[in-house]
Amino acid sequence: MSPLVFALAAVCGGLGAAVRYLVDVGIARVAGTRFPWGVLVVNVTGSLVLGLVVGMLPDAAFVVGAGFLGGYTTFSTAMVDTVALWRDGERRASVLYSGGMLLAGLAAAALGLALTFSIS
Repeated sequence: MSPLVFALAAVCGGLGAAVRYLVDVGIARVAGTRFPWGVLVVNVTGSLVLGLVVGMLPDAAFVVGAGFLGGYTTFSTAMVDTVALWRDGERRASVLYSGGMLLAGLAAAALGLALTFSIS
């Protein structure tokens, strides 16, 4: 990998993290609940976009996927939110959140890839 591609991925990672923050905060304000809807939306849309990028632009998959989407999506925050829900007595929400995010993320990635197959 060239230093330029590496630097571009790093810059895109920073941009992805900033966009994640804005989306998460915006959705949290609209939803107004303790449930982490913003992180759920971020991770599912990130999975969809990564499926699209891998299928349509495989040469850009590192910069967009590892870079921007690596900064945009957040497994660690999702896990902390899962544990926090559990700790706060929201056991059902905790299980539905973690399992639902996994299934929705897989479905979104599969949809992204499937859409690229139908386009090409």
